[in-house]
Amino acid sequence: MLWRVRCVLLLALAAVLPACGPIDRATTRDTVVPSPGQRVDATVTRVVDGDTIHVALNGSDVTIRLIGIDTPETVAPGQPVECYGPQSSRFTTRELSGRRIALEFDRQLIDPFDRTLAYVWLGDQLFNETLVDEGYAEAKSYPPNTRYQALLDAAEVVARTNDRGIWGAC
Repeated sequence: MLWRVRCVLLLALAAVLPACGPIDRATTRDTVVPSPGQRVDATVTRVVDGDTIHVALNGSDVTIRLIGIDTPETVAPGQPVECYGPQSSRFTTRELSGRRIALEFDRQLIDPFDRTLAYVWLGDQLFNETLVDEGYAEAKSYPPNTRYQALLDAAEVVARTNDRGIWGAC
């Protein structure tokens, strides 16, 4: 089932990307993979926790893991709910549920848990950065996906300095 969802995502992206102009196309499993920096519109259908969401993309449900951040756990099997996890999940739910967003991809498209990796744009605001800046997430580098890591790291410094969210509560 997850392989089918991945294929649908890649085929949907293949249909959208030619309209974006010339791109450097790489292939995997005979499908077109988006180049780093490419954006695709989607609608958030469900929030799993602070850094994982589901989106509707061309009729398919796709799990998205936000790149460059880590929020406290709330639903990880075998792990306790972490400090400020419920607040992070509620914030993401409030800000993204039902919203139209843009997904921007980096170098690696899929993580070891079969989730699609993306930066989430809400209008002209990088939502990944908002989570860090407000103290709902920490900046966490996951090479090779580091396009906005300096921006996320700087947002964490500000959040830590001002004891925002996890930095003041935990």
